Amino acid sequence: MIHLPIVKKVRTTLLILIVLAVLIGIVLFTINALNPAGAGILIETNPPSTVFINGEQLGRTPYKSVRRPGEVIVKLIPDSFDRPLAPYETKINLVSGVETVIRREFAETEELSAGEVVSFEKTTKGEVGIALVSIPDSAQLAIDGQIRGFAPYKTSSISEGDHRLTINASGYLERIMDIKTHSGYNLTAVVKLAPDPQFEENQELESEIVEPVPEEALRVEILETGTGFLRVRSEPSTLSSEVGRVNPGETYVVLESDDQTGWYRIEIPSESEDGGAVQGWVSNQYAKEVGSSDTISITPTISPIVFSPTATPQ
Repeated sequence: MIHLPIVKKVRTTLLILIVLAVLIGIVLFTINALNPAGAGILIETNPPSTVFINGEQLGRTPYKSVRRPGEVIVKLIPDSFDRPLAPYETKINLVSGVETVIRREFAETEELSAGEVVSFEKTTKGEVGIALVSIPDSAQLAIDGQIRGFAPYKTSSISEGDHRLTINASGYLERIMDIKTHSGYNLTAVVKLAPDPQFEENQELESEIVEPVPEEALRVEILETGTGFLRVRSEPSTLSSEVGRVNPGETYVVLESDDQTGWYRIEIPSESEDGGAVQGWVSNQYAKEVGSSDTISITPTISPIVFSPTATPQ
């Protein structure tokens, strides 16, 4: 036979345990609500640098930690023993449950430096997105080897998982990034490209190249033809088409001479509305060599082309 006092004592104990469990659950829920899951941050630099977050010195790169979510200011001071390097500072928003990545390659100035900041933002459940911003603007983006467009670029047509981004811009070094997209998050990558020094050197060399003027350019003088002009042909033959006419007494620089016919290739002003010049051949029968000259520019008189069926080919 069970005594009633014992039953009451058991019931009271069970009730107390239930109340304690509920209270513990409420406390844990409150703690989690006030202290959400941490946000990760990974910083990698070349060369190594000292890391400051919100003005506090926290260590050196590579640096990895978990912090409270929210906006922080990251400043990186690179090691610069042999040459001065420009420091880097940026403001980022750390998101709960994901890791924000900062990579930086330091140079003497901000313009010559390179790097990227990869962060995440919560979006519609199940959606996977990516957005790219480039410096300079309008860099070309390829995802997993397929060209997708130009920055700024945004898409939600991308699968969850690992991907490779390739960013190109004329005059800048190519940058390749390996990323991982997550369901329910939009990945944002801000990419800074470094100028290609070889491209700049080539541009400088090209600007320095000046087409040389032949020191001793061979010239020919147009002789009397009996018609008051000499036809300029497209080929060194009287059977080829006429491209223009020149007048007796004018002199022209010889661009080329034909070994078989002895004809001379010269350049004359074009008679088209857009101006310019045209090249053609004149017969050596009505042109004689007058020696060399440093001057290759002339201002000949342009004769109108008049087709005469009785004219003798020249």
